[in-house]
Amino acid sequence: MTLPATALSRWEATEGLPFPLGPARIEEEDAYNFALYSKHAESVTLLLYTESDIVNPVLAYQFDYLKNKTGRVWHCRIPRVSMKGASYYAYSVDGPKPNGRSEWHAFDREKILLDPYAKSVFFPGDFDRLTAVRPGSNAGKAPLGVLAGDSECFDWQGDQRPRHEADTVIYELHVGGFTRNPNSGVKDNARGTFAGLVEKIPYLKDLGVTVVELMPVFQYDPSDGNYWGYMPLNFFSPHHGYLSDHTVKAQHNEVREMIKALHQADIEIVLDVVYNHTGEGDHNGPVYSYKGIDNSTYYLMADRPDAPYENFSGTGNTLNTANRAVRKMIMDSARHWAQEMHVDGFRFDLASLFTRKADGSVNANDVPLLSDMASDPELAHLRLIAEPWDAAGVYQLGRAFPGIKACQWNGKYRDDLRRFVKGDPGMVPALMRRLYGSDDLFPDDRMNAYHPHQSVNYIASHDGFTLYDLVAYNQKRNWPNGHDNTDGTQDNHSWDCGWEGDEGAPPEVLKLRRQQIKNFCCLLFLSNGTPMFRAGDEFMHTQAGNNNPYNQDNETAWIDWSRLDANPDMFRFFKLMIAFRKAHPSLARSRFWREDVRWYGVDQDTDLADDSRSLAFALHGGSQQDNDIYVMINAYWEELTFEIQEGAMNTWRRVVDTSLDSPFDFLEPGNESPLQSSQYRVPGRAVVVLVRDKDGS
Repeated sequence: MTLPATALSRWEATEGLPFPLGPARIEEEDAYNFALYSKHAESVTLLLYTESDIVNPVLAYQFDYLKNKTGRVWHCRIPRVSMKGASYYAYSVDGPKPNGRSEWHAFDREKILLDPYAKSVFFPGDFDRLTAVRPGSNAGKAPLGVLAGDSECFDWQGDQRPRHEADTVIYELHVGGFTRNPNSGVKDNARGTFAGLVEKIPYLKDLGVTVVELMPVFQYDPSDGNYWGYMPLNFFSPHHGYLSDHTVKAQHNEVREMIKALHQADIEIVLDVVYNHTGEGDHNGPVYSYKGIDNSTYYLMADRPDAPYENFSGTGNTLNTANRAVRKMIMDSARHWAQEMHVDGFRFDLASLFTRKADGSVNANDVPLLSDMASDPELAHLRLIAEPWDAAGVYQLGRAFPGIKACQWNGKYRDDLRRFVKGDPGMVPALMRRLYGSDDLFPDDRMNAYHPHQSVNYIASHDGFTLYDLVAYNQKRNWPNGHDNTDGTQDNHSWDCGWEGDEGAPPEVLKLRRQQIKNFCCLLFLSNGTPMFRAGDEFMHTQAGNNNPYNQDNETAWIDWSRLDANPDMFRFFKLMIAFRKAHPSLARSRFWREDVRWYGVDQDTDLADDSRSLAFALHGGSQQDNDIYVMINAYWEELTFEIQEGAMNTWRRVVDTSLDSPFDFLEPGNESPLQSSQYRVPGRAVVVLVRDKDGS
């Protein structure tokens, strides 16, 4: 970051400024300003390193609190000539011993500490996680901040941020896993990188997705075995492992190239961000940064000397977002990615952790972090999505989550749709709620005034079975993860269609699996709300029954693009279903369907009985300048005859019948099949979709 030219006083030039946090280039002085927050530190030393020697600092600047401290911030100004060609920097911080829950410090003057505000991170060739775990020095083996940081220029000319509404279709993907497989079809040096994703943009456009949601791309510890990236080391720098050019010190421009290319393709980009914990783990984890700088500021602590860190995240620690300094760091990170990187939104991992107070209790009335964002003119316009629960049992889906403006991953939609499609009894009323937009969770009464698009509807995400595995396995198969198959949820609501796994599966089972996947796809894109699906589900990607491959940086988790060649009919169905949704704005509305929907069963009356597994509905599109849609859903295992309840039979045309093989399962516009009878025999476990012109013809 470069500070604008100002009339600098002698005080600022000699003592430095407490803002901005991190390193800042002062062009007119040919100097750097350094600023670090630490409330409890007693001694802070800035360490500068050259490329040729990352063990012995070329300069060690000892801060004097009478000169180099303002409030809680330590700061200094170093002329470049005094930096002796340094390229990297870090800190050494010392302070008091632990003293109770509110001051449980972890200072170690021998640890080389990464600046939380570093814009780029350098890992030396001898980088060693264990030296950060053990007492003593980790010099030459610790991650360092890059002074150049985010200093390279980038031409944003012509970049326009898309903003999708009724045509929003979210596609969740992992940057590494999306193109890491040799069969991905991208250049070898681009596999598993931001550049590799750029090469796949034509594929995304062809499929029809309008928003890509990237699993975490912040820098994480490359040695901790967390392939997914949910163990962040730094909140400002991109993960170096996703760069195709590993020689670039300033790591941001390859990300910018990707974002600009996605925008040019009219695709929004949302980042899955982990602002609730870090990769430092608990008291047995490494000391890389936050612990050694100001442990009791950054983390929620407990009254347990043998387990001092609150672990509401399930990863060993929990960031103290009740603390203003921690929230400022997160806000500064969000602004960096929104303003400097042009991302279009954020998906907040385990967002209920943001409601935790300093004592660990839950604030049921406010999410201070999201309230800060909603009131920030630079962030309020972004697409904000919350995962409204945490790993310690707090579940705040819908109006229970106090961040009233945010969209939310609808876990209830996921579970109810899974249970209905696999044939569980008593699920028809729940299906009606989910198709309608989940107004029981997101009420549009005068007090709350939620919108149905705040419900992010999904059947499968990274966290659990793939869509194919959902219809191929009753039991998870997570032994490769190294936890004796104890990790990953047991509550999958999956059904293997009568045969566990792929080996030896008979043709009739394989056919039923394809039909069930089409049923899921059809219902997802017929629902009011915001649809999301995970990468590869459109061509039946499998993880061989592993529902938690967080540490599988291999063929288990990498997208297998040969499945696209093997299943072009499934890709076609997804593509046409997405196009159908976009062509019918009546489905995806800002408001609930209300009087435009009529619910039926196999006949005039909706069957809400416990043993019912069928539903029909007519959605009138006139108010949206759209055609009418009639849907018949049969989750029963035998054929049911539905009586069409509205209009003359010859006004309705069949578009979808999931029981049929491709291309007859989805008839493209202009080729729809007119009905010959007011009755339609819907085979077992099938969905049928009809359309008619809005004037009833």
